[in-house]
Amino acid sequence: MQTIADRLTNARQEIEHAIANAHRPAHCVRLLAVSKTKPVSDIKAAYEAGQRQFGENYIQEGVAKIEQLKTLSDIEWHMIGPIQSNKTKLVAEHFDWVQSVDRLKIATRLNEQRPAGMPPLNVCIQLNLEQEATKSGILPAELPGIAEAICAMPNLKLRGLMAIPATNVSEAQQCDTLSQLHALYTQLQASADGIDTLSVGMSNDMALAIAHGSTMVRIGTAIFGSRN
Repeated sequence: MQTIADRLTNARQEIEHAIANAHRPAHCVRLLAVSKTKPVSDIKAAYEAGQRQFGENYIQEGVAKIEQLKTLSDIEWHMIGPIQSNKTKLVAEHFDWVQSVDRLKIATRLNEQRPAGMPPLNVCIQLNLEQEATKSGILPAELPGIAEAICAMPNLKLRGLMAIPATNVSEAQQCDTLSQLHALYTQLQASADGIDTLSVGMSNDMALAIAHGSTMVRIGTAIFGSRN
């Protein structure tokens, strides 16, 4: 039976294989281990296998894990789920990254509620290119305005874009969406400093996302097993 360490090794090998197939530089894609609904013991096992970046979807669950694992000070915690405005303070006080900024109101509250003495909160703007009703995210036309506003906020650091493309479509449609995302990412890099993250790709579309310029893939089930 495979351990979490074994599955992490497999995931890293798959990422590097996809990078090589895309003729991109080695180690240009970071692995975010999505640990939502998984116990602290699983995160510790992944940590012991060298993993440092973890993604949580649910704020209170994530905060509880952060508190329990605060002695592991080099863990980088990413909020990747939707954020209600009444929960921004918890996120601002505990997380290192927020990938799911989808409204200026959320960014403003995170900026105002980031405690003094903590480094700026790294943020990605979530896009919803296909306008799926079940997913959060802004439309491309909204990107320049929200990006400019975030760049002016002293307690936030804009790092890039995040998206969850549709998977129940043809590969050609997936490629079209991923190409659009990469084009928007390139435009953002030209207009703002420090843009280095295109967070797209999960277990089922990781190789395709890497072929289209992803710099961070979010892997859960392939590392931790099926969700509870």
